[in-house]
Amino acid sequence: MQITDVKKQIGQLMVCGFKGKTITPEIKKLIREHHVGGIILFARNIGTPQEVYQLTTDLQREAKVAGHEQPLLICIDQENGVVRRLGEGTTIFPGSMLIGATGRYENAYIAGLATGRELKALGINWNLAPVLDVNNNPDNPVIGVRSFGEDPDKVSKFGLESMKGMQAAGVITTLKHFPGHGDTSVDSHLDLPVISHDMNRLKNIELKPFIKCINEGADTIMSAHVYFPAIEGEANVPATLSNKVITGLLREQLGYKGVVTTDCMEMNAISETIGTAGGGVAALKAGVDLIMVSHLQSRQYETMDQIERAVISGEIKENTLNEAFNRVMQLKKKYLSWEDISFESHLSKSTNLKSKHHEAEATEIYKQGITVVKNEHKLLPLNIQPEDKVLVLYPENKYAMQVEDSRYATFSLGESIKRYHSSTDILQLSNPPTKEEIDQVGVACKGYKAVIIGTLSVQPGDAQAELVHTVTQHHKTVIVVATRSPYDLAYLPDVQAYIATYEFTKPALEVATQAIFGITHVKGHLPVTLPRREEG
Repeated sequence: MQITDVKKQIGQLMVCGFKGKTITPEIKKLIREHHVGGIILFARNIGTPQEVYQLTTDLQREAKVAGHEQPLLICIDQENGVVRRLGEGTTIFPGSMLIGATGRYENAYIAGLATGRELKALGINWNLAPVLDVNNNPDNPVIGVRSFGEDPDKVSKFGLESMKGMQAAGVITTLKHFPGHGDTSVDSHLDLPVISHDMNRLKNIELKPFIKCINEGADTIMSAHVYFPAIEGEANVPATLSNKVITGLLREQLGYKGVVTTDCMEMNAISETIGTAGGGVAALKAGVDLIMVSHLQSRQYETMDQIERAVISGEIKENTLNEAFNRVMQLKKKYLSWEDISFESHLSKSTNLKSKHHEAEATEIYKQGITVVKNEHKLLPLNIQPEDKVLVLYPENKYAMQVEDSRYATFSLGESIKRYHSSTDILQLSNPPTKEEIDQVGVACKGYKAVIIGTLSVQPGDAQAELVHTVTQHHKTVIVVATRSPYDLAYLPDVQAYIATYEFTKPALEVATQAIFGITHVKGHLPVTLPRREEG
């Protein structure tokens, strides 16, 4: 094998990110000189639909000029709900747990198809979704509402429909995070989580959705930076780097023949242990095909260089590199073609972007998924006169997960309530609320007909729980809207009315507001079990 061929093959196994809404000299060089075949986009790359389309078109043009056999894989995390990258000019679709709360599997297909169509119209051909993790740990800091729920059979069916919907739109899908990230209490962006269950438990819970979707034509699977001692005997080796997980379990036992991609190799579980570049070598040896280095250019070059040295030295076998390369090229041939890519500089007026039809579909799913969890004394819908004063309280939204996008950490609950009831005062508190704020609110709330409190992922000992407790001691009409985690109620046992929205997107909070005032009827049912525990 020629060195030049090795470089090109390695480039096709890389997925790289870059900064900016326009193509940069740095990413041009990676595509042209190193034949990097995969690009990942984040919010930092996303502008107007025209800007996104221009960017993806320019990226593909560079690959075409550089002589790439197949177009670039251009991917994005558009899970919807709390993890989304697209903004202006695109539809806000509900996330996985809200869809799970509808109980209707076809909603996952509808959202998947519409999401795929909008991505495809922008030149994005690969979505890093759906999430197949079974969220059976209420304290999971990184999955939570990104999961369809806690029942592995239901997660399997919702995940399959989501996958099929995106595939029908011509978009490559990704099942993540294999072999399961749902029962962790550590964020792998920050450290290495460990799941210690035995194989029998893993087969019955964590692996079930993956097996279902593999059997139905999975495109790609993303590995988890999680250590599974029941599978991998060597201590603290995450699934991404484990031959026993990727080759032994996924490929040999489960029969998966498609592409495996890593999660970002700059996450602390990898970068702060074996290192990003060393991790790239170990992942390929384990049976992974695509190495994702999303941020630092220096790490992208280090990873390619170290992989090349490993191939030349024989540490990475030639057939291992060839097999990975062939799997990636087969995926590209299935979904991508230069003939299908328009190099026109202007985005056509496509019905596949934000449209009344897509918005209507999304709104209907929100109505079916938003959940009235508790409604003692039929407090909802709120019986109120136009002149009655309402107080809305909520904490500053410090987005809770590394994977979430700070651009969307705005909180529109107060504005939404005020649109339907003009005699509304809005008070945004610190996060967590201070003792002084809680004391002041306890006194001030007495002058209102009703108090609506938005909570945001309440934790043990959280001052949000103290705030709710204080208000309920001073007021009879208190409604809590859990704007992200439905598990908040476990810390708020004395609340009479409780609504779960599963996400703080504007459409979700709008539908919840309509439910509060009896304008619309919501039908959701919790797809997770609320643990019995009190605050503290």
